[in-house]
Amino acid sequence: MPVISVPQEFNEDDLYVDLEGIIGHPLFLKCEGFNFAGSIKLKAATEMVEAAERDGLLTPDSVLVESSSGNLGVALSMIAASKGYQFLCVTDSRCNLATRLMMEALGSQVHVITEPDPVGGFLGARIDHVRALCASDDRYLWLNQYANPSNGMAHFHRTAPAIARQFPDLDVLFVGAGTTGTLMGCARYFREWHRPVRVVAVDSVGSVTFGGAPGRRMIPGLGTSRRPQLLDESYVDDVVRVTEADTIRACHQLARRGFLFGGSTGTVVSGAADWLARQEGRKLTAVAIAPDLGERYLETIYQTNWVRDLYGEDVLGSPEPATAPQAA
Repeated sequence: MPVISVPQEFNEDDLYVDLEGIIGHPLFLKCEGFNFAGSIKLKAATEMVEAAERDGLLTPDSVLVESSSGNLGVALSMIAASKGYQFLCVTDSRCNLATRLMMEALGSQVHVITEPDPVGGFLGARIDHVRALCASDDRYLWLNQYANPSNGMAHFHRTAPAIARQFPDLDVLFVGAGTTGTLMGCARYFREWHRPVRVVAVDSVGSVTFGGAPGRRMIPGLGTSRRPQLLDESYVDDVVRVTEADTIRACHQLARRGFLFGGSTGTVVSGAADWLARQEGRKLTAVAIAPDLGERYLETIYQTNWVRDLYGEDVLGSPEPATAPQAA
């Protein structure tokens, strides 16, 4: 039976779900979707904006601009609105409709890229658009989550210490790889910790983050079509790659037990379950990070016709997720 662990004095950084009763292996899921922005990206957005303010880069006339698959766009929309800045999000056609509408409701502009770059994919096309905007008007300020060190430092300062506080005997941490800000921030923290922690990156099949051929990816969040500038593979102990079909199966498996999570979480849980299953009975204290919740995916991952049209009639009938592992 899964158990939600909430400390007596509630802090969003200390909410975990025990998934052993669902996946058959001991795994605590750190739930990051219970802040106003609905995802872990609020931490990175806050750190990047505050760093830009400290450095004197932001003025009352500035227009923040960022490329985002969705969650960071929502977080920056919220921060910009609260601080009185303008914000323009450059996303692409895979962005969930609910996410785009949320950004617009918060007063942000949203530019949707509909055609991928032949080499760089949708990410490359989005970044090209951001650069063109910045070249056209010096009021635009690109925070650049893909190279901004504040992205990773947000998790070095907050996410990793919160996990260490709750799990002083931590053995393994599973982190999804997108911009790799969360991954690098946590990995650097635990590299300096008092005991060894194995950091396992979970990536999507079709992503080029850790090498390999690019492929179709329809679920926003994890994976990239170009290597993230923040990534330092020397901090990563293992990599597990998960197909999008297995992501969807994991999301539905969790939903059938009462937990509605987003696609990135389904990917991380599927990869963690596969990695733990290959540990030959070793008793490990394991934590995985769930970046967001599932409400923004009701028209995609949790919509039967969308799933079957893209992944086939049998995708929801397979009993157990399987993944494609890769050593780092």
